[in-house]
Amino acid sequence: MSLSAQEILQKYFGYDEFRPQQEEIINEVISGNDVLVLMPTGGGKSVCFQIPALLRDGVCIVISPLISLMKDQVDALKTNGIAAAFLNSTQSFEEQQKILESCYKKEIALLYVSPERLISDISSITSMTNPSMFVIDEAHCISAWGHDFRPEYRHIGLLRQRFSHLPFIALTATADKVTRKDIIKQLHLKDPKIFVSSFDRKNLSLDVRIGIKTKQKLEEITTFIKQNNSLCGIIYCLSRTTCEEVAYELKIKGINAGYYHAGMNARERERVQENFINDDLMVVCATIAFGMGIDKSNVRWVIHYNLPKSMESYYQEIGRAGRDGLPAATILYYNYSDLTMLNRFAAQSGQADINLEKLKRIQHYAEADICRRKILLSYFSETLEKNCGNCDVCRHPRKHFDGTLLIQKALSAMARMREKEGATMVIDVLRGSLRTDLREAGYDKLKTHGIGSDLCTSDWQRYLMQMLNLGIIEMAYDENFALKSTAYGKEILFGKKKAELIVLPPLIKPAKTSLTTHARPVNYEDELLEQLKKVRRKFSLEEKVPAYIIFSDATLHEMADKKPLTTSEMLSITGVGEYKFDRYGEEFLDLIGNYMVRKKRSYR
Repeated sequence: MSLSAQEILQKYFGYDEFRPQQEEIINEVISGNDVLVLMPTGGGKSVCFQIPALLRDGVCIVISPLISLMKDQVDALKTNGIAAAFLNSTQSFEEQQKILESCYKKEIALLYVSPERLISDISSITSMTNPSMFVIDEAHCISAWGHDFRPEYRHIGLLRQRFSHLPFIALTATADKVTRKDIIKQLHLKDPKIFVSSFDRKNLSLDVRIGIKTKQKLEEITTFIKQNNSLCGIIYCLSRTTCEEVAYELKIKGINAGYYHAGMNARERERVQENFINDDLMVVCATIAFGMGIDKSNVRWVIHYNLPKSMESYYQEIGRAGRDGLPAATILYYNYSDLTMLNRFAAQSGQADINLEKLKRIQHYAEADICRRKILLSYFSETLEKNCGNCDVCRHPRKHFDGTLLIQKALSAMARMREKEGATMVIDVLRGSLRTDLREAGYDKLKTHGIGSDLCTSDWQRYLMQMLNLGIIEMAYDENFALKSTAYGKEILFGKKKAELIVLPPLIKPAKTSLTTHARPVNYEDELLEQLKKVRRKFSLEEKVPAYIIFSDATLHEMADKKPLTTSEMLSITGVGEYKFDRYGEEFLDLIGNYMVRKKRSYR
């Protein structure tokens, strides 16, 4: 008798209940219907196709963009007792043929393959696999409107015409409404049912730090990492050079850090990624090239050293933290130089208008004086009625003041320089600088020279960013980023309107977020948890898979909290299915039993 979807969930994945929408999605796919699934990172997208793959005849072909992602998912499936494999360029012809022969013999349920490989060898692959369904992971890559467009994905639409009788399931964690429509169009999905899960990752705290100078930024990050010494995280940087510099500074301060970017050779990148996945490297300073293929569940924090280029990028990158559902921290650093650099990149891109608009939206988020989670969810067409209580704005509500005079000073300075200078010169004039090029331009003779000397440069930068965000000034990207007054700004300048600004939070306040006391239930003992981790580590080394694939941190935390002593008690732990229990369960039970005996003796 074949198992039901519910029974498969418990037997292979160790969960008693489906998450919201999972069961409905699975039923649609089993029925042979096309589906578009939007779920946040860590929301359980994989189960939506992995369970139907075990219920439909043939091989489920999963189109995945990265080799590391394929390997990670296949390792996890095998550890759960599910027959899976992947085809990629790291394998010999003989290895690939052996895998295809296993598919032909119905020994494999899921086959992961890159879009290039599938399209180039479509006849041989499909003839050997008897496809049961096609899964397009990271489906936003097919859309030019998406944040990570990949031309090779465009060929996947041809599959729909050739296999019109099979269900296609497209999955992504980040796609706005325009991108969703384009995914359906490009893949030729047939009347697909669209499922949009909540994008609210409540376990992620959201913090933004504005106008922090490089030295202080590094000090804050160092303090934060040392406060959370046993927890791993990612620092995203805009440039390769910054990745290397930040990693170097952290190493000097005794932090186990490395860097990762596209300028490294493949072997170096693979080494860094493997060390991070296996908890041998605790901090990675990386460009956005890092992380898309990582399914690591115990990333406890993500720091953006610079402003991201879009809300989609930001959401996907912070989504790599806390995939196990335990609390995780996210911190975004943002200053005027980031904005200038990203505006230049966007203005010079092939889709300047779109990318500049996307940049404005992430800028609005960074400058927010209302609950940040409301803004983030609103971008993905989701409404949060109450404040989240887990962002810096909710924890420290903003205060406002009448900023009309301050704004008029800045606008007047800009006007007297004929609105042809960027922020650096405007601020230097306001503060009364006598640098050579300022005097050569005659700006030291202006009436506005020095009228803002009561404020430091970083404060002026932050106020100018507020003025940009409020639509009082704008940046002329085609005129060397000169600042210009808008129609609204002119009304303020000439006294027709007033405007409020946000009182600047103090820059000296260090980031004191510590996760060590919050990222767990309160009832377990650290000693037992560490012993459980050692047993998990032993299995991971024996099987040459990341530790979190054996059991997630969340599963170990629940074991340490509930202390199961019988088979039934262990099977009730989230993430412990029958197959994993048969492989690992007895050793974990023995450890917990011995721990409890020792504990009893110590109380006598």
